[in-house]
Amino acid sequence: MAKYMRGDIGFFVFAAVVDKRGSNLKEIIKRIVAASPRYDYTWRILNNRRTLDLAMFIDEFEIRLLIALLSNRFYLLEKSGNMAVAKTIGDYLIQKLYANGVRHVFGVPGDYALSFFHELEISAIQVINTCDEQGAGFAADAYARIKGLGAVCVTYCVGGLKITNTTAQAFAEKSAVVVISGAPGTNERIKSPLLHHKVRDFDTQLKVFEQITVASTVLDNPQTACREIDRVIDAALCHKRPVYIELPRNMVSVTALPYYLPQEIPLPRDDNTLNEVLFEAKNIINTSKKPVIIAGIELHRFGIQDDLLQFIENTHIPVAATPLSKSVISEHHSRYMGVYEGAIGRDEVREYVESSDCLILLGTFMTDINLGMFTAHIDQGKSIYATSEKVYIHYHVYENVSLGDFLKGLLQIKINKREDVDIPRPESIQLLQPVTGKKITIKYLYQRLNTFLDKNTVVIADTGDAMFGAMDMTIHNETEFLSPAYYASMGFAVPGSLGVQLANPNLRPLVLVGDGAFQMTGMELSTAARYQLSPIIIILNNSGYGTERPMLDGRFNDVRSWEYSCIPDILKAGRGFNIKTEDQLEEALQLSRQYTKDICILDVQIDSDDKSLALQRMTKALAKRV
Repeated sequence: MAKYMRGDIGFFVFAAVVDKRGSNLKEIIKRIVAASPRYDYTWRILNNRRTLDLAMFIDEFEIRLLIALLSNRFYLLEKSGNMAVAKTIGDYLIQKLYANGVRHVFGVPGDYALSFFHELEISAIQVINTCDEQGAGFAADAYARIKGLGAVCVTYCVGGLKITNTTAQAFAEKSAVVVISGAPGTNERIKSPLLHHKVRDFDTQLKVFEQITVASTVLDNPQTACREIDRVIDAALCHKRPVYIELPRNMVSVTALPYYLPQEIPLPRDDNTLNEVLFEAKNIINTSKKPVIIAGIELHRFGIQDDLLQFIENTHIPVAATPLSKSVISEHHSRYMGVYEGAIGRDEVREYVESSDCLILLGTFMTDINLGMFTAHIDQGKSIYATSEKVYIHYHVYENVSLGDFLKGLLQIKINKREDVDIPRPESIQLLQPVTGKKITIKYLYQRLNTFLDKNTVVIADTGDAMFGAMDMTIHNETEFLSPAYYASMGFAVPGSLGVQLANPNLRPLVLVGDGAFQMTGMELSTAARYQLSPIIIILNNSGYGTERPMLDGRFNDVRSWEYSCIPDILKAGRGFNIKTEDQLEEALQLSRQYTKDICILDVQIDSDDKSLALQRMTKALAKRV
């Protein structure tokens, strides 16, 4: 363990080799500092400190300290006598990302970030250049949903402010993304010059990101940089929300001084409160006649799906998901009923859930879309609602009880095992016989796609009918359905496929996207081609914003028609299919299965008034508020 000069504050440890014969450490340091005037200010501080006489430590162990004066690289000393080269600020940040599973960083370079991009390029982390910053942000979000942590790197303001939308989505839906932004050097900011990309003040971008992240920092001090990097990235992992790191370009290669010992900061926990909430929950569940679990997205975000499965196995309590948490468990599970989304969803699921006398909501977001535009009827007086931060039982609130602790506690107490009863089940997958020349419909499209899925297919659905039409599809494995079902930003799915396939190359993305959303971020297929990825893109081509038309229509809902099947000709990569009929869809899907290493674009042309039943119900509810 490294030893540092102690006092009321931690500070620099300077170069010397001190043996046990009583060498005068103070004089050695003085001579070395004199050889490099840049350290004069530090010497003045050291010279006034009583702790400078470290002779008492010599008897405890051999102190070995070295400094590389020319390269400005510091070395930590260890009790064993082995020396480890200290990291630059850029090195340390990369090391922290890599240690937490990040193998790809998405982004668009700019002059304020070029030096850090160079450090990334020579590191073990691969840089994924996207066409646009928003694409990079969405890709990093999807990567985080699969791997647990994602990262995006952009330049100052012109890049950073373009990913505020994707960062807001990650915050709203609890996705741990590290936003890294280059910035003007600290030596360039004297007298507030009008540097390019600057908006108002040098901290304008920082102030913006403080509103949409759980932690933020500017790495402008080598003495605190390591501590700040650890603090913000640990916050992302702890809270499953995005964080912001601003890196002035002149600080990338400055040596960081990790003179502190990183410490894990546990979430607040009160065992007495936990025991009390478990006691109350046990009594309510055991005395209920028809308990139901609503499995929310936080079960995935915090990696406790296995605990949920064990609880279901122990109790035989049936479970439903929400639109945001679809595929939180395998949808083939015998106790899985389907997606509960109020009156928007299947009637049999809604009726079973709403007739329960004990709803156990685990990590569920109580949002308008999750609740079917507030058509859901959930009685708080019959609910146990556990979140990542607290537990509500009926009208009681138990603070500082986390979802993970609560669920693990439920596994340790005696919950009665239920007899098997008839519950709603997802509709069985039925093989379809395409009719030659018959016009394609939304209903047929999703029924056929349902038979196309396998355990290695991950569905990424954009907002609108791309998402609502997919609610009744059967996902084979857990966490193989991604959608922005709360924040509902258009344009997530295509760049999201980059993040998913890079995070797990064993999964092939099936992207469901409307033509309007595709025109926002579809250019990221160029990135997919560059990095030899192979998503299957299903474009719901209904000539515009199909979600908005039923609410309030006008020419503003139209988009220009593209020949989407010709995009591979532009990219010089991939395969395109123009689909108007059932048999054309069949041929395209079969060929897409064969072209395992190619991008496949299926331009599925749908009538503008053809919508899924779920979308019709949702837009009817939304139209009342427009």
